[in-house]
Amino acid sequence: MSGMTAPLTVIHARTLTLNDAAPHAEGVLVGAGRVLAVGAREDLRALAPHADVLDHRDLILTPGLCDAHIHLVSYGFSLTQVGLHGTRSVSEVLERVAARTRDLPHGAWVRGGGFLLSDLGLTDYPTAEVLDAVSPHHPVMLYSRDLHMAWANSLALRLAGVHEGTPDPQGGRMVRPLGSLLENATDLVARVIPEPSWAETLSAARAGAADLAARGFVSAHTMAFEPATAPRALADLAARGELPLRVWSCLPHERLSLARELGVGPGSGGQFSFGGVKFFADGALGSRTAWLHAPGFADGSGEGIPLDDPQLIRELGREALALGFIPVTHAIGDRANTELLNAYDDLRDAARARGLRLRVEHAQHVRPEDLPRFRGLTVSAQPVHLLGDGPGIRTLLPHLEAGSYAFRSLQAAGALLAFGSDAPVAAPDVPGSWRAATTRVDDAGVPVAPAEALGDEDVLRAFTRGPAEAVGWADEGVIRPGARAAFTLWDRLGGEARALVL
Repeated sequence: MSGMTAPLTVIHARTLTLNDAAPHAEGVLVGAGRVLAVGAREDLRALAPHADVLDHRDLILTPGLCDAHIHLVSYGFSLTQVGLHGTRSVSEVLERVAARTRDLPHGAWVRGGGFLLSDLGLTDYPTAEVLDAVSPHHPVMLYSRDLHMAWANSLALRLAGVHEGTPDPQGGRMVRPLGSLLENATDLVARVIPEPSWAETLSAARAGAADLAARGFVSAHTMAFEPATAPRALADLAARGELPLRVWSCLPHERLSLARELGVGPGSGGQFSFGGVKFFADGALGSRTAWLHAPGFADGSGEGIPLDDPQLIRELGREALALGFIPVTHAIGDRANTELLNAYDDLRDAARARGLRLRVEHAQHVRPEDLPRFRGLTVSAQPVHLLGDGPGIRTLLPHLEAGSYAFRSLQAAGALLAFGSDAPVAAPDVPGSWRAATTRVDDAGVPVAPAEALGDEDVLRAFTRGPAEAVGWADEGVIRPGARAAFTLWDRLGGEARALVL
């Protein structure tokens, strides 16, 4: 250390390292973007007497936060669209749509999302006619909070060529009378919405990344389900040195053959890299499309909609692993999780041979008998969703409540927890996520499976070390020599956070 030269920085703070060998420290010495030493303040001063000092002794320093499940560029776009999170009535939705139409020329599209049917007081799907009252001259496409349902007006349906006689697409359903589109049926309208320009896509990528960094995050796992231009925009920003986050990205499984043909593999060591291949086993709770075991939804709306066939997940998952990609599969309902675990049982040996962890995204509703089967898997979950989902669980899935958001049981079973937000499904709200995971009290003030609550350190690990281990980042999620100098500062764990990247 005696040969060290500036620029070096010592950070004085109450440091939680998540390094089991030395879990607490008084400060960190960093240089050239890496942690050089961790320990007592006096020892760090002796190592680097001329280093710059950042005095944060009244704050807590931890490894940097990672949002382990986000649609990063779509989130950036959502920041300028009609926001419907927290709307409590259809009239409130209509007011927001009407306000947006006043600012747009006739024929311009109105896009937005974030509503929950239950929050709007609806027991059935809404129709196009309801939206028509405030948007006769503008095509409108509004996504539900979970993105597995869209609500369109008549002009949007007409432009898409959708009418009462249009057949349901595979893996999707058009609710009649028309207006609500479930799962793959949303593509019927989405495909006629004008594509954003490259400049608009870059702007959205910047906005999403900047917003996440401002909330205390230093990295993210972005989950596909976006246009091909989305990862290109993030890679472009990284190449320019303008990406404030380290981003691990997924390919849709439909593009796996293209990756194979082009020789595209995972990992680059830079700020942006591909590493996963994304599948969807089912839909979601709020849209009543989660794939369920009998008896299904308590309101009699059925057993949901299975999406990617488990055999396809087996076959393409094996190809992905051979190329070094991690299979990453969305599974919400208890049947979806059972079927996915069956498929993953056939992939475990191949994953182990490559040193990769198979991922389950959400694992939202799980049967007790399936819990032990998550051992060795990554469970990428979103505690912030519990806040809005509580009433829906009690109404639609009361028989599954004990196994909903089963964080403690999954962790005890040997799953690696990696927490995120699924933005734009929900905001990347750190205090809200923390509150949901540690108190289990939803926005209605009612506990949801309170025995599944986690402690503060468990949640911290799930937002830092868990995501890093899930994707093989040995230099992140922990504060020790050689690690990336990317931290989060807190006044208290679970409070407001800010990133510190040196």
